[in-house]
Amino acid sequence: MICRDYGDRDRLDNFQLRTIVHITQYGWSVVLVHPDADGPGWAYTIGLWHSHRAPELAMFGGDVYETEEVLNTLGRQAAEGRPPAGGDRREGAVRGQAAAFRDVDPRWYDGLLRGAVSFYRRPPLPFLQVVWPNAEGLFPWQPGTDLPFRHSQPWLWLAPTQHPAGAWTRRHTAGHD
Repeated sequence: MICRDYGDRDRLDNFQLRTIVHITQYGWSVVLVHPDADGPGWAYTIGLWHSHRAPELAMFGGDVYETEEVLNTLGRQAAEGRPPAGGDRREGAVRGQAAAFRDVDPRWYDGLLRGAVSFYRRPPLPFLQVVWPNAEGLFPWQPGTDLPFRHSQPWLWLAPTQHPAGAWTRRHTAGHD
Protein backbone atom coordinates (compact mmCIF):
# COMPACT_ATOMS: atom_id res chain seq x y z
CA MET A 1 0.00 0.00 0.00
CA ILE A 2 2.96 2.34 0.63
CA CYS A 3 5.28 1.27 -2.20
CA ARG A 4 2.68 0.55 -4.86
CA ASP A 5 -0.26 2.67 -5.89
CA TYR A 6 -3.24 0.41 -6.46
CA GLY A 7 -5.29 3.32 -7.78
CA ASP A 8 -7.46 3.60 -4.67
CA ARG A 9 -5.49 5.91 -2.39
CA ASP A 10 -8.27 8.47 -2.51
CA ARG A 11 -10.61 5.84 -1.02
CA LEU A 12 -8.46 4.71 1.94
CA ASP A 13 -10.20 4.90 5.30
CA ASN A 14 -8.83 6.48 8.49
CA PHE A 15 -7.47 3.13 9.74
CA GLN A 16 -5.49 2.60 6.54
CA LEU A 17 -4.21 6.19 6.46
CA ARG A 18 -3.15 6.06 10.13
CA THR A 19 -1.41 2.74 9.50
CA ILE A 20 0.56 4.24 6.60
CA VAL A 21 1.60 7.23 8.76
CA HIS A 22 2.74 4.96 11.64
CA ILE A 23 4.72 2.68 9.33
CA THR A 24 6.34 5.64 7.60
CA GLN A 25 7.28 7.26 10.93
CA TYR A 26 8.10 4.24 13.12
CA GLY A 27 8.54 1.25 10.80
CA TRP A 28 5.38 -0.54 11.96
CA SER A 29 1.99 0.01 13.54
CA VAL A 30 0.20 -1.94 16.26
CA VAL A 31 -3.52 -2.63 15.81
CA LEU A 32 -5.56 -3.07 19.00
CA VAL A 33 -8.76 -5.10 18.96
CA HIS A 34 -10.49 -4.43 22.27
CA PRO A 35 -12.30 -7.16 24.20
CA ASP A 36 -16.07 -7.19 23.91
CA ALA A 37 -19.03 -9.42 24.71
CA ASP A 38 -17.74 -11.98 22.19
CA GLY A 39 -14.43 -12.50 23.98
CA PRO A 40 -10.92 -11.29 24.77
CA GLY A 41 -9.01 -8.69 22.81
CA TRP A 42 -5.77 -8.94 20.89
CA ALA A 43 -3.19 -6.87 19.06
CA TYR A 44 -1.00 -7.34 16.00
CA THR A 45 1.61 -5.52 14.00
CA ILE A 46 1.50 -4.21 10.47
CA GLY A 47 4.70 -3.04 8.80
CA LEU A 48 7.46 -5.16 10.33
CA TRP A 49 7.59 -7.20 7.12
CA HIS A 50 7.46 -4.07 4.96
CA SER A 51 10.14 -2.13 6.84
CA HIS A 52 12.43 -4.85 8.21
CA ARG A 53 11.52 -8.11 6.47
CA ALA A 54 10.69 -9.43 9.95
CA PRO A 55 7.56 -11.50 10.59
CA GLU A 56 4.46 -9.65 11.70
CA LEU A 57 3.49 -10.43 15.30
CA ALA A 58 0.14 -11.11 16.97
CA MET A 59 -0.65 -11.50 20.67
CA PHE A 60 -4.00 -12.53 22.14
CA GLY A 61 -5.82 -12.31 25.46
CA GLY A 62 -4.67 -10.18 28.36
CA ASP A 63 -4.72 -6.40 28.48
CA VAL A 64 -4.49 -4.93 24.95
CA TYR A 65 -2.34 -1.98 26.12
CA GLU A 66 0.16 -4.32 27.77
CA THR A 67 0.09 -6.40 24.59
CA GLU A 68 0.79 -3.27 22.54
CA GLU A 69 3.82 -2.54 24.72
CA VAL A 70 5.16 -6.09 24.28
CA LEU A 71 4.68 -5.94 20.49
CA ASN A 72 6.43 -2.56 20.29
CA THR A 73 9.38 -3.91 22.29
CA LEU A 74 9.59 -6.95 20.01
CA GLY A 75 9.24 -4.63 16.99
CA ARG A 76 12.22 -2.57 18.17
CA GLN A 77 14.24 -5.78 18.60
CA ALA A 78 13.30 -6.84 15.06
CA ALA A 79 14.30 -3.40 13.73
CA GLU A 80 17.67 -3.85 15.47
CA GLY A 81 18.17 -7.11 13.56
CA ARG A 82 16.85 -9.53 16.23
CA PRO A 83 13.50 -10.72 14.86
CA PRO A 84 11.91 -13.80 16.43
CA ALA A 85 11.30 -16.97 14.44
CA GLY A 86 8.72 -19.73 14.78
CA GLY A 87 9.70 -22.09 17.58
CA ASP A 88 11.81 -19.47 19.40
CA ARG A 89 11.46 -18.53 23.04
CA ARG A 90 12.57 -15.15 24.27
CA GLU A 91 13.25 -14.70 27.98
CA GLY A 92 11.81 -11.66 29.74
CA ALA A 93 9.49 -10.70 26.88
CA VAL A 94 6.14 -10.78 28.74
CA ARG A 95 5.88 -9.58 32.36
CA GLY A 96 9.47 -10.66 32.91
CA GLN A 97 8.71 -14.17 31.67
CA ALA A 98 9.51 -15.96 28.43
CA ALA A 99 7.39 -15.66 25.31
CA ALA A 100 7.06 -18.48 22.80
CA PHE A 101 6.69 -17.80 19.08
CA ARG A 102 4.54 -19.97 16.82
CA ASP A 103 3.93 -19.69 13.07
CA VAL A 104 0.33 -18.63 12.36
CA ASP A 105 -1.61 -20.77 9.90
CA PRO A 106 -2.58 -18.39 7.05
CA ARG A 107 -6.22 -19.56 7.21
CA TRP A 108 -6.61 -17.38 10.34
CA TYR A 109 -5.50 -14.18 8.58
CA ASP A 110 -8.78 -13.00 7.06
CA GLY A 111 -10.71 -13.52 10.29
CA LEU A 112 -8.29 -12.18 12.92
CA LEU A 113 -5.58 -10.22 11.09
CA ARG A 114 -7.57 -8.56 8.33
CA GLY A 115 -5.89 -5.15 8.68
CA ALA A 116 -2.54 -6.69 7.72
CA VAL A 117 -4.08 -8.55 4.78
CA SER A 118 -5.63 -5.27 3.62
CA PHE A 119 -2.31 -3.42 3.93
CA TYR A 120 -0.21 -6.00 2.11
CA ARG A 121 -2.94 -6.96 -0.35
CA ARG A 122 -1.40 -10.37 -0.78
CA PRO A 123 -1.52 -13.03 1.87
CA PRO A 124 0.18 -15.10 3.01
CA LEU A 125 2.85 -13.05 4.69
CA PRO A 126 4.82 -14.36 7.66
CA PHE A 127 2.97 -13.97 10.96
CA LEU A 128 4.05 -15.24 14.37
CA GLN A 129 1.85 -15.60 17.41
CA VAL A 130 3.49 -14.38 20.61
CA VAL A 131 2.29 -16.83 23.26
CA TRP A 132 2.52 -15.84 26.91
CA PRO A 133 2.78 -18.13 29.94
CA ASN A 134 0.70 -18.27 33.10
CA ALA A 135 2.01 -17.00 36.45
CA GLU A 136 3.90 -20.27 36.95
CA GLY A 137 5.69 -19.87 33.61
CA LEU A 138 3.73 -22.62 31.84
CA PHE A 139 2.46 -22.21 28.28
CA PRO A 140 -1.13 -23.18 27.39
CA TRP A 141 -0.12 -26.52 25.83
CA GLN A 142 1.91 -27.65 28.86
CA PRO A 143 0.62 -30.04 31.54
CA GLY A 144 -0.42 -28.26 34.71
CA THR A 145 -2.34 -25.42 33.06
CA ASP A 146 -6.05 -25.03 33.73
CA LEU A 147 -8.74 -24.96 31.05
CA PRO A 148 -9.55 -21.22 31.28
CA PHE A 149 -5.88 -20.37 30.71
CA ARG A 150 -5.65 -22.82 27.80
CA HIS A 151 -8.55 -21.01 26.13
CA SER A 152 -7.32 -17.47 26.92
CA GLN A 153 -5.17 -17.49 23.76
CA PRO A 154 -5.93 -19.13 20.44
CA TRP A 155 -3.63 -21.80 19.07
CA LEU A 156 -3.18 -20.24 15.64
CA TRP A 157 -0.53 -22.72 14.58
CA LEU A 158 -3.44 -25.14 14.19
CA ALA A 159 -5.81 -24.90 11.23
CA PRO A 160 -9.13 -23.25 12.20
CA THR A 161 -10.90 -26.58 11.62
CA GLN A 162 -8.55 -28.29 14.13
CA HIS A 163 -8.91 -25.59 16.79
CA PRO A 164 -11.35 -26.27 19.64
CA ALA A 165 -14.61 -24.37 19.16
CA GLY A 166 -14.89 -21.24 21.28
CA ALA A 167 -14.37 -17.47 21.32
CA TRP A 168 -11.45 -17.56 18.88
CA THR A 169 -13.15 -19.69 16.23
CA ARG A 170 -16.30 -17.53 16.53
CA ARG A 171 -14.21 -14.38 16.06
CA HIS A 172 -12.40 -15.99 13.13
CA THR A 173 -15.68 -16.83 11.44
CA ALA A 174 -17.12 -13.37 12.13
CA GLY A 175 -13.93 -11.53 11.05
CA HIS A 176 -13.79 -9.15 14.04
CA ASP A 177 -10.81 -6.93 13.37
